[in-house]
Amino acid sequence: MKYSMTEHGFETTTQFGTLTVSAKDEYGFRPYQLLVSSVAVCSGGVLRKVLQKMRMPAEDIHIEVKEVRRNPEVADRVESIHLHFTVKGQDIDESKMSRAMELTAKNCSMVQSVKDSIDIRETYEVIR
Repeated sequence: MKYSMTEHGFETTTQFGTLTVSAKDEYGFRPYQLLVSSVAVCSGGVLRKVLQKMRMPAEDIHIEVKEVRRNPEVADRVESIHLHFTVKGQDIDESKMSRAMELTAKNCSMVQSVKDSIDIRETYEVIR
């Protein structure tokens, strides 16, 4: 990927369109938002695969970012992310969900990339 400077940030063109990144909300995605989104969506995709392998396919998965804690004294660095998964499926065995979440964290490349610098908290609920 190549990023080009614009008046308010940077942008790149992908096969899905233009991605605009800026330090200001009004001009594009903020870098920390992309970081959090990468962790959330990577986790969701891995959870989906884990549940399929456990023969508990999800009909739907929603991911809510409950909290992002940043440290303004250290470059506004992201220190923690709390993700809450709502998993819908008739075949989801709640007694196996904690294991599914462990496997998700272990196999998500984004979580593994930041695990020593960002505290990732993942909670879940199952709905029918």
